[in-house]
Amino acid sequence: MSQQFPDRIWGSRTNLLSRIASPFAATKLGSLVIRKLTPLDRKVLQRTGGKYTVLGPIGAPVVLLTTTGRKSGQPRTTPLLYVHDGDTLYVIGSNFGQEHHPAWTGNLLANPAAEIILAGERIPVRATRVSDEAKQQEIFARFEETTQAYTAYRNRTARDLRIFALTR
Repeated sequence: MSQQFPDRIWGSRTNLLSRIASPFAATKLGSLVIRKLTPLDRKVLQRTGGKYTVLGPIGAPVVLLTTTGRKSGQPRTTPLLYVHDGDTLYVIGSNFGQEHHPAWTGNLLANPAAEIILAGERIPVRATRVSDEAKQQEIFARFEETTQAYTAYRNRTARDLRIFALTR
């Protein structure tokens, strides 16, 4: 059995800020604001070892994922929401409902070896694309429980949202 991933979320998904943020994130303007905050969030996560995030006060489970660029061969780091499942973390390539897949998903398809920073730990991981439709639906429902923005993202695009399982 694989070692459990740490589980660290600060803030609360039930506080007033969180209850306002989730519906806002589901709007196109909200998605734009979050996309603009992503570089700042990346810096906060890197400087705090994955302990704090710009989205922290709303109880958002954020991990910093570093992949290898499939064209450049350079490390590419992206903050992502995740679903925690003990010895597996799930991440989803929603790209805020844009028509193209986020680059990090193509990077994982080309090279599934990656690294995450979570709760102060740097952890090497291996990504496996979740292809079973029933499992995809189950995981997607858990993302929707985190924020209703995922429903909006799925409805904005005709493409399948790639879901990956990350394991040590």
